[in-house]
Amino acid sequence: MTQQPLRIGVLGYRFMGKAHANALARLPMFFPDAPDIERHTLVGRDEEALADAAERFGFSHTATDWEDSLDEVDVFYNLGPNHVHAEPSIAALEAGVPVLCEKPLAPTLDEAAAMRDAAADADVPAGTAFNYRFIPAIRYAKGLIEDGELGEIRQVRGRYLQDWLVDPEAPWAWRMDADTAGSGALGDLGAHTLDLADFLVGDEVGEIDRVSGHLQTFVDERPVYDEAGDVEEYRDVTVDDAYTAQVAYESGAMGSFEATRFAEGHKNDHAIEIHGSKGSLKFSLERLNELEVLREDDRGYQTVLVTDETDPYVDHWWPPGHVIGWEHTFVHENYEFLSAVAEGGEFEPSFEQGYKVQKLLDAVERADERGEWVSVE
Repeated sequence: MTQQPLRIGVLGYRFMGKAHANALARLPMFFPDAPDIERHTLVGRDEEALADAAERFGFSHTATDWEDSLDEVDVFYNLGPNHVHAEPSIAALEAGVPVLCEKPLAPTLDEAAAMRDAAADADVPAGTAFNYRFIPAIRYAKGLIEDGELGEIRQVRGRYLQDWLVDPEAPWAWRMDADTAGSGALGDLGAHTLDLADFLVGDEVGEIDRVSGHLQTFVDERPVYDEAGDVEEYRDVTVDDAYTAQVAYESGAMGSFEATRFAEGHKNDHAIEIHGSKGSLKFSLERLNELEVLREDDRGYQTVLVTDETDPYVDHWWPPGHVIGWEHTFVHENYEFLSAVAEGGEFEPSFEQGYKVQKLLDAVERADERGEWVSVE
């Protein structure tokens, strides 16, 4: 008996909707062992824009109410703004529908906790979409760390720098509102780095005991433009434009993290460094096919081009040296998630792991408010 394709429902059709729709379209071409899927229902509020996106993305149905889609699909992707993560995701899980939800898990720690609890009670996978875990070079790096190539981990450094808000007249968007986004650069960018650090060294350094935090908003209000490009009004910016944090791990290792949307000349500069007693490694998203590795007897960093067929995921793509890009991280992520759904397995990063990151975001904000180190509760 042939298994029916998994019917995919997707809430959101803009940036992340396009990224995941592209990944879903690529799966059968490059991952022939991936589950069969049907791009079934695309959910959004603007009927005209929704219909256009559904046609371009290959979805056969549309819905303007996410509740109407849950009975029609086998898998639910929640790619909407942060403030709509909790209710639809929880409802889907309670209906027995697996969920992949974009990061950060929710605007608040309480909502993230409710999502974590709903996932724990459900008998289906619930994943947080930290796509950078699925970069081949990051998987390669994790293997080196697990094999002890770096020795005892002592320091972790992570940054995520963008420049799209440098201009004070850049338009206001939902990501600048605390009620819809939760936080600014901290949750939008910092969540990625904090999760990546935990993925790479969490087993080696243990939990984070305490954190410090500093959040800063550089531009307090931004314009809303009409269709003609004229300013209609100015709205308050109620989130951070940049953050820095220090963390102390159980093992005695230390970490420093930062993110900003005000770093002129940095478009999508996500980088992480791991330093150990026997070696170090460095990774930058802007050179995502490369890993800089320093082993114990090396006289300097060696550049490893992670494109060989033996490297993680790369056997699905092109001959060695033919690099892949940012969009391929979503293909890998979707492959792992949908395979877990089809096989009844577990997916990581889970909602539990998404909640763990949310606790760190909350701790950094509390540390900033108090002007002191705080424990991660």
